[in-house]
Amino acid sequence: MIERPTIHLFQRDFRIADNPALSAAASAGPVIPLYVLDDGASGEWAMGAASRWWLHGSLASLQSDLRQRGSDLVLRRGDAVAIVTSLLEETQAAAVHMTRAHEPLARQLETRLKTLCNRQGVAFRRYPGSLLAEPEEIRSKSGEGFRVFTPFYRALTDKPPRAPLPAPLLLSAPAQWPASDDLDAWGLLPRAPDWARGLRATWTPGEKVAQARVRRMIERGLGSYIEGRDRPDRAATSMLSPSLRFGEISPRQCWQALSMAAEGDARLAAGANALLRQLAWREFFHHLLYHWPDLAEAPLRSEFGEFPWDSDAARAAKRLRAWTRGQTGYPIVDAGMRQLWETGWMHNRVRMITASFLTKHLLIHWRLGANWFWDTLVDADLANNSGGWQWVAGSGADAAPYFRIFNPVLQGQKFDPDGAYVRRFAPELARLPERYIHAPWEAPAECLAAAGVRLGVDYPMPIIDHATARRQALAAWRNMKDSSANIEA
Repeated sequence: MIERPTIHLFQRDFRIADNPALSAAASAGPVIPLYVLDDGASGEWAMGAASRWWLHGSLASLQSDLRQRGSDLVLRRGDAVAIVTSLLEETQAAAVHMTRAHEPLARQLETRLKTLCNRQGVAFRRYPGSLLAEPEEIRSKSGEGFRVFTPFYRALTDKPPRAPLPAPLLLSAPAQWPASDDLDAWGLLPRAPDWARGLRATWTPGEKVAQARVRRMIERGLGSYIEGRDRPDRAATSMLSPSLRFGEISPRQCWQALSMAAEGDARLAAGANALLRQLAWREFFHHLLYHWPDLAEAPLRSEFGEFPWDSDAARAAKRLRAWTRGQTGYPIVDAGMRQLWETGWMHNRVRMITASFLTKHLLIHWRLGANWFWDTLVDADLANNSGGWQWVAGSGADAAPYFRIFNPVLQGQKFDPDGAYVRRFAPELARLPERYIHAPWEAPAECLAAAGVRLGVDYPMPIIDHATARRQALAAWRNMKDSSANIEA
């Protein structure tokens, strides 16, 4: 008698180790690993271009790892429920397994798949694995979700996550493999033009690389993490965000490795604990999206629905274009936007600076910035992207006060004091001395000439004066507060 297989539907759990859903399927008998590219039709928002580039590499790596264990990865494109329906008929599978995802559309997909399996008389199992704790497990004393990070962090760390699972050594194959699409035929990689050269030079997707990155961070980076994490001119951060986004490594694996490092070496404890806190911020944003599913579309603080964003459509469009292209005239902002375009990633400190500039200097809606990041980040994650943008804009949970308006010159001088970051990503300014690298318009004419910089030609003048922008932003904030008060009255 042929043993009926289990379908494991990969979503954002592209790993073999610490994958409870896959391990449970492996222990039950033959496994059909499946990934469905539905282009946002049923699973989650359609991926941006940079994420699709990463997806190709991650799937290729996963397929190779599965084949080393006697298995394979079936690739199909279309509506996930329709494809699972067809595959159940083809293979007579006895069960469908998947790792939980918590975005609104992913939750809808789970409901549809459960309904399908119930109708077909097939077992449907979903397992934790993408977070340290499931969102419904952590609630405030009132029984609601947390909107402030510190009490959330206390609740999260009050019960440490369980130890990660080892990878199954072998995965039993089905009696016959279903047909699979060819990954290259999906066209996830850019062809004409090939804009991914910088991505290829910066990243290698895959589970093994993610695990090596964690080890390298612990061995080489934890001791300097506290000092260097806010310095974009240094390679001091973990660079794990895209691997976590695609589930090439689980947050539990990261948590265990960092916790062990903190306990085993007092010198590394401060860095390990700070990095654990960053993992908790990731968790917090997913917690928010679970409890407030419209986080990506609507301000969490309802009064920001009245915020007077720039109503001059032509001016806003022109300024948005300058921002996306790294042509604002503020070097730290422009370097960040160019790093994003070149590498598909931006340093976290600079993400805050660039987001603050767009929303508070230019009074452009945070959703437009979030949309650009969604398309250009290899780590584009709906919860973290939306939560981060709302935090900076002042409309989110535990948000920075709106009157906290980053001065891009002072931020550059503080966190890129030698100008190394700006020189790398805005090379037309590379010959300016440190004194003027973050404010080239203040440089004397002879200094600009010696550096080969013609303001307005080689590098733009600032598109808005900082002091003027600050006054306008605070006036807009006061107008919003007045409008909100009038509505409530």
